[in-house]
This record gives sequence, C-alpha cells and structure tokens, in this order.
Amino acid sequence: MTVAIMAENLPATGDAARPRLRSVITTIVLILISVMIVRDIFVRRWSSPSAPATDTTQHSR
Repeated sequence: MTVAIMAENLPATGDAARPRLRSVITTIVLILISVMIVRDIFVRRWSSPSAPATDTTQHSR
C-alpha cells in the first residue's frame, strides 16, 4: 500500500542524474555533520578546563 502511494508521488523523469546527485548531496551532508560532532567531542575533551560555572539558582546570603 505505501509502495503504491510512494510510486505515485515520484516524478516521471527519466534522469538518473537527479537521484544520484541527491544521494551525493545527502552523503556529503551526513559526513559533514559527523565531522562536526566528532570535532565538538574532541574540543570539549581536550580544551583547557575552565572554572566551574556558578549556580545561578543559589540565593545570596
């Protein structure tokens, strides 16, 4: 049932370049997101330890 619905929504173009281009762009975006996540993990792990942030919910005495 869902395959028939999905087949109706697909454009009737004969170009094989468009799906290939779309998959290449998707692959590049996923690789870039993965690189950004790994970079963020490394930066957080090896950055200089800063002073702990003060708790803003504490009341002054």
